[in-house]
Amino acid sequence: MNLRIGDLALESAWLAPAAPDAATIVLLHEGLGSVAMWRDFPLRLGKRTGCGVFAYSRAGHGRSGPARLPRDPDYLEREATDVLPDVLSAAGIEHPVLFGHSDGGSIALAFAAAFPEVPRGLILEAPHVFVEDLSVQSIAAAREAYPGFRDRLGRYHDDVDATFRGWNDIWLDARFRTWNIVERLDRITAPILTIQGENDEYGTLAQLDAIEARIPGAQRLVIAGSGHSPHRDAEAVVLGAAASFVASLRSG
Repeated sequence: MNLRIGDLALESAWLAPAAPDAATIVLLHEGLGSVAMWRDFPLRLGKRTGCGVFAYSRAGHGRSGPARLPRDPDYLEREATDVLPDVLSAAGIEHPVLFGHSDGGSIALAFAAAFPEVPRGLILEAPHVFVEDLSVQSIAAAREAYPGFRDRLGRYHDDVDATFRGWNDIWLDARFRTWNIVERLDRITAPILTIQGENDEYGTLAQLDAIEARIPGAQRLVIAGSGHSPHRDAEAVVLGAAASFVASLRSG
């Protein structure tokens, strides 16, 4: 299913909720992600929570139309304020639970800061709110390793080289080293669950510390043995935490 956002077609997928009044969880993928790269996680998430699940591929990802490159340092905030509202409107989703992974977590936070009355809650998996040396080092290593995984990644993206450059180039751009959305977090009112792998190669727990310092009451789950993608490394744990969190929103 494609959504028309202006002159852009965005790939999307929708799983209906178990009940008409159930919430919809909107999945926001990571920097090299797409609808297909969530694999069967959306189906399992919907079954476990009873929610509808909606996912889309951002411009330049998956089967969506191309993105404007090179990206500017505020590209995550622009996605949150200029694109995501139109995506939700086109999909008919008024008050979602946002589930953001990595870059998607940053987008979820920026959206909730700009539109605090909209999201019911935020599930943030390995979110970034500022740039760490570890992130830059790992992203630089990914550039060196890219020829070795290009073909595998290419199964998920129409223009895999543009997808990779769109993510990799901006994160290694000197202008991006000062990117920081911490001060925006004070505006967020939605309940938050943060999830991070103990062995995350792209960020440290300082990211969660910064979120909790600005948003009292944010829940934290650190998963032993998991890396940057807990929903793949420890799916059962993430599904259980997400189901409990969504249930708390219903009873709150």
